[in-house]
Amino acid sequence: MEVKWLEDFLALAGTLNFSRAADERHVTQSAFSRRIRQLEAWVGTSLIDRATYPSRLTEAGERFVPVAEQTLRSLYQARRNLRPEDGAEVQRVTLTALHTLSITFFPGWIQTLGAAVGPLVSHLRPDSGSMEENLNSLVDGHSDFLLTYQHAHVPMLLGPEFEHLTLGRENIVPVSAPDERGAARHPIEPSFLHASYQKSSFFGQLIAGALADRLPPNTCVHVGSMSVGLKAMAMAGCGLAWVPESLVKDELAAGVLVRAGGPEWDIAVEIRLYRSRDNGRAIVRRIWELLQVA
Repeated sequence: MEVKWLEDFLALAGTLNFSRAADERHVTQSAFSRRIRQLEAWVGTSLIDRATYPSRLTEAGERFVPVAEQTLRSLYQARRNLRPEDGAEVQRVTLTALHTLSITFFPGWIQTLGAAVGPLVSHLRPDSGSMEENLNSLVDGHSDFLLTYQHAHVPMLLGPEFEHLTLGRENIVPVSAPDERGAARHPIEPSFLHASYQKSSFFGQLIAGALADRLPPNTCVHVGSMSVGLKAMAMAGCGLAWVPESLVKDELAAGVLVRAGGPEWDIAVEIRLYRSRDNGRAIVRRIWELLQVA
């Protein structure tokens, strides 16, 4: 058994395309196919049905996916926990954070945290725009923490080995550029124009769940993945947009953006920090213990 065989198999299970999976794994298709066959020989049964196009997993392959995922997670976590750390690495923490929170919340929060814990070297992984991929960065052990908004309409598909703390709360508010009288150019009324989010993003799932039966059909003028982009579209007068209040507080105060609806249109969310209980790094434990009593 080789670890790369499991990584290859999961790449293929995700794409069901040998060519694309080989590209993802940066190997030739012939080498990739050979490694999949080596894995099947080790398991003792076929994992891929090659008689169909596109390829699909056999019943055994479907059952093997969670086994491969858990095996890799355990191996990666064990490697991280066993590696000796020295120098800056001891104080390094890696976080995946929603883009908005990396701008509005993270800088002040990490500075306050560093003052209490001691010197920190923080590394922010980019927001992929997909809630699933952000979660996977924590599940796969690429991040020590996940900093995200949370709401009941956006399920956090994490197992009991993960835990969270609530760090704060915020409102997601509808905003619009003002008209010549200072009122909303695009107020919430029948058939209002609006900018929205990609369905796979946190805010895409939030808006779809919290406002699904209140949004007029066929009035979306723009789809983006980040709140800063939708804020810019609203400021340009393209329509209204729901964005975190902290992101637009200066624009609201200056009057370059105005609220497009009353508080009944606000969506209250929590700011949460998630971590794996299996993460054995000393700096991660110290941060968590400090936050629990804060």
